[in-house]
Amino acid sequence: MSPLPSEPLNRDPAALPAQCDVLVVGAGPAGSAAAITLARAGFDVVLVDQHPFPRDKVCGDGLIPDAHNALRKLGVLDEVMALAQPCSHVGCIGPRGGRVDVPGTLAVLPRRELDLVLCRAAAAAGARMFAPVRFAATVEEEGRVVGAQLKCLGRASSGETTHELRAAWVVLATGAVPQALLACGMSKRHTPSGVALRGYVRNERMVGRIDKLEIVWHRALSPGYGWIFPCRDGVFNIGVGIADSHDERQGERLTKKEVNLRQVFDDFTRVYAPARELIEGGAWTSPLKGAPLRCTLEGATYSRPGLIVTGEAAGSTYSFSGEGIGKALETGILAAEAMVEGRSQSHSDEAVRARYEAGLLALKPRFDLYARANKVNRHPWLADLLIWRAKKSERLLRRMSGVLNETSNPGHLVSVKGMLRLFTE
Repeated sequence: MSPLPSEPLNRDPAALPAQCDVLVVGAGPAGSAAAITLARAGFDVVLVDQHPFPRDKVCGDGLIPDAHNALRKLGVLDEVMALAQPCSHVGCIGPRGGRVDVPGTLAVLPRRELDLVLCRAAAAAGARMFAPVRFAATVEEEGRVVGAQLKCLGRASSGETTHELRAAWVVLATGAVPQALLACGMSKRHTPSGVALRGYVRNERMVGRIDKLEIVWHRALSPGYGWIFPCRDGVFNIGVGIADSHDERQGERLTKKEVNLRQVFDDFTRVYAPARELIEGGAWTSPLKGAPLRCTLEGATYSRPGLIVTGEAAGSTYSFSGEGIGKALETGILAAEAMVEGRSQSHSDEAVRARYEAGLLALKPRFDLYARANKVNRHPWLADLLIWRAKKSERLLRRMSGVLNETSNPGHLVSVKGMLRLFTE
């Protein structure tokens, strides 16, 4: 376990300082990754979150290879894996019941536990964590962000107060909910890219029967998918997601499709027998909860003088699979490394922002390919075709495994050329 800081993890907001080097708003994977990296480099970091830790977070909880790599870089992989349920394959299940198990380095850990590990590591590195604290507005001077107005809920008797904290940099890692982006003028898109619904069910009888990260495509779920991921102690994360829930245009505005997520979830349990058995023979340990998704590194301005947007606020979730933990961690590390290099090399603020944005733009082509692969969610018969051929072609199975390991391009699997190759491999 990460060593406990000498102070409580959730410090009293009444004790917030007047200034620091970097204020990180949001203590999820991106914010904590940035705080860990910065604090270890000697920065005076204040980390705030609107909820005291530990706290729940709606997520599939799957840790794919990019998350493992980022956690290793942060020095917390061993601690995470001591708590997580390791898995060796993703089970891809098509509309007609065909299945192929794709190998990969995988694990499942509820975000309540993962985020606590990361936040504790940030505190152990020297970052000061305060909660509950909500971002209200930026503080600006001469066109540059120089801090933030924070809403603090202190002791019960004092109620909500406003605190101004000055900082050389503000890192916005506030997730998919757009209020903070809107408050500081960084939002390009008010609506999310997608939506998800998930809950936790305990069912000891399904242990061993569902031991892989199962993803299910079916016409009844289109343009989305369902999943069941095994956690520890007989608990399973079950949910449904739609990665392009707001892509119908009316003029220049993205509008929400007519999709009832609860109905999609009910359809999932109807068309996929293991989901139905899990629910009927199990007990809910956490109710179904919904959450928005921001995907494809779109929907927000990445930076402005004195301010950097990172994690899902910047759109760090993959649209095809809904996976976002690894890339949130990566973008948080990228933001911090740009600041660390900027200090060591005496770079200008503009150079720091340019380095960070170049790092994001280097990732963007992969996000675009995942958006292309989203055809499978809209046209589930493509999953049937891929599964049918992968069961006959070791080479195609390796390519699908490469998608998990980020050595193959997911968009190529569903391109015209990729479809033609399915019949020649």
